[in-house]
Amino acid sequence: MKNECLHFLNCCQKRQRPKTDGVEGIRVLKVLESAQSSLSKDGVAISIETSIEASQPSYFCHPSAIIDKGASIGNGVKIWHFCHIMENAKIGPQCNIGQNVVISPGVILGNNVKIQNNVSLYTGVICEDHVFIGPSVVFTNVINPRSEINRRHDYQTTLVRRGATIGANATIICGIELGEYCFIGAGAVVTKAVKPYALVVGNPAGHVGWMSRCGERLDLPLETSENEKLIARCPSSGEAYMLKGNNLSRDLSITHEGRSTLCSTQLQINL
Repeated sequence: MKNECLHFLNCCQKRQRPKTDGVEGIRVLKVLESAQSSLSKDGVAISIETSIEASQPSYFCHPSAIIDKGASIGNGVKIWHFCHIMENAKIGPQCNIGQNVVISPGVILGNNVKIQNNVSLYTGVICEDHVFIGPSVVFTNVINPRSEINRRHDYQTTLVRRGATIGANATIICGIELGEYCFIGAGAVVTKAVKPYALVVGNPAGHVGWMSRCGERLDLPLETSENEKLIARCPSSGEAYMLKGNNLSRDLSITHEGRSTLCSTQLQINL
């Protein structure tokens, strides 16, 4: 008994899987259930499933978390303390789900989505790859909720595009799209669609700038005149971005020379 307790404490300290883990517990339960079923049927032989090893999860789930039957969890996912993953939720590979996160039925997460503590993703939320969701971010799925009126058939879809970042305590009103690599400032209340690479802050959230894929602010105005383009480089990666009108896009025609020393610079092009 002493050795068992020491092994348990060592696993807790080093976050290692114990020799008798949840999978071993499933084996024991299957044997006991089969024995009970056989007894209730006057000793009729009961087949015990032997493919438990093949069905071992390829992800980490803290013992305090709950995963409902029918949820889909990708390889390399980490699910931490007190989370609840509900039926028909789909979580892609390499996602990291922080403490006290609820993922409701039908929610879809792409690859490498990072969700910090105390976030609830309600039915209708779809996140593409590499999305970052900060602590205590609030998602909604009904515009006009009432306790005494069932509006489950009125859930709206909120689409978070690839690479988007949502800062801590932000609120996202349902039925909108957050563009790829956009950046939602902490505490912002987002009530309308956000353009790709846009930086928005405030309540209601307003467009105040542009961000690169690396999360660096670009030295650009909010928009250009109808007949001009502006080009800026990311100070971290050297990638070039072109602003035309009020839309920003990566300019793949410009090389990344000198990326380690570049500052964010503008270049005006008259059409």
